[in-house]
Amino acid sequence: MKKGFLSLLLFISILPLQAQTNPAVGAWLFNTSGLNGRHYAKGNSTPIEDNVLANVQSVQYSADWAYVQATGIPAYITGPFLDGNPSLAQAQTGYFKIPLHPLQNTGTPTATTGGNIGVFINGVALFDYRDGVSWQNATQSLKGGPLGGMGDRVWNRDAVVAERVGFDCAKGHPAMGNYHHHQNPSAFNLDLAVISTVCDLYLADGLYAIDSTQHAPLLGFAYDGFPMYGAYGYKNTDGSGGIVRLKSGYQLRNIAVRTHYADGSDVTDGPIVSANYPLGYFREDYEYVATASPDVLDEHNGRFCVTPEYPQGTYAYFCTVDEDWNSAYPYAVGPTFYGVKSASKVQSISESVTPYNPSVAVSENEAAPLQIGIFPNPTREFFAVQATGLLRDEIEVRLFDLSGKLLQRAEILPGSTICYLDARALDPGV
Repeated sequence: MKKGFLSLLLFISILPLQAQTNPAVGAWLFNTSGLNGRHYAKGNSTPIEDNVLANVQSVQYSADWAYVQATGIPAYITGPFLDGNPSLAQAQTGYFKIPLHPLQNTGTPTATTGGNIGVFINGVALFDYRDGVSWQNATQSLKGGPLGGMGDRVWNRDAVVAERVGFDCAKGHPAMGNYHHHQNPSAFNLDLAVISTVCDLYLADGLYAIDSTQHAPLLGFAYDGFPMYGAYGYKNTDGSGGIVRLKSGYQLRNIAVRTHYADGSDVTDGPIVSANYPLGYFREDYEYVATASPDVLDEHNGRFCVTPEYPQGTYAYFCTVDEDWNSAYPYAVGPTFYGVKSASKVQSISESVTPYNPSVAVSENEAAPLQIGIFPNPTREFFAVQATGLLRDEIEVRLFDLSGKLLQRAEILPGSTICYLDARALDPGV
């Protein structure tokens, strides 16, 4: 190994963002370059390229609906899933059918369910908090989902807490091939307090990197058609007050036994609060506490507010995190929808539609400022170049020496955040 350090001189170029009148038509991460997905096999940090297109392949729309065709495979590398999950992220079929004119539900709110409840802008599915496992009082054990059997469905396990070891670096995992996120899709090791070490062995990547100085990017749409953002937004709903972390209105209950719900209902007992079943292990351990503060979200995990894509205001969900950027219940959407749940996954289109062509979209605004982190710098071996926010276009990274000679190239792909350059074969910088 050569001694000394490299001084890093980088040139980075990015194309401008594209805009579209209705974000549910034009805001998706379109795959225009034939980019394939990749995955890690357990114990091997070299990614395996799959013969499956990543991100979104096409969007077609009518007066009322957008039809989003995607494989469900992201640009960032999926896996490995270290809890013994035998599944890999596999190509999905069909279209996400998203309403273009979502409506508030003025009746009884619709509860979220297992399976798809939304879609991220790279075509990856969103699930709610659950993993299909609940407590069975008769046997004093957990049942359902990957454990088999059927629990009481009274005390329902929180997947984000219970299945953490099975999430990859981007905080996702597959259910019978359907790769999905239950939570904010930013890499574990980008959190201020790191609670999973999976990124220590595998490329640290995700859909976006949190930037506490900028309004969070549009990350996707819930199954009621309303948009979903990352963790930060304007403090006040009118777009004023600066950028703040938008907070969940849910908090852990002050209980030692699980015999009643937060509303006082007497229900089938769950396990006592213990080291094995701490508070937060079950969804019913939380209660919603209303507040007048504009930066605390409502019981659906959203609010009506101004966002960059909706300057006239919209209802929007936010992927909540705590002060350490660890995911905070209810994570994205739920436990009930704000709007009328009308989106679905369909296998065919039964109305006249217009194909959307992302290549002819006109940019209405300048691209958001691009912030790049380089670490470690200086370095002797490898170094990473990581972008904050969400990338809609490919970034080309070029490494030059101080004489201007081009030494290496790398790319950060749309819908990912990071690339690596190899410094081992280079002479020390001057």
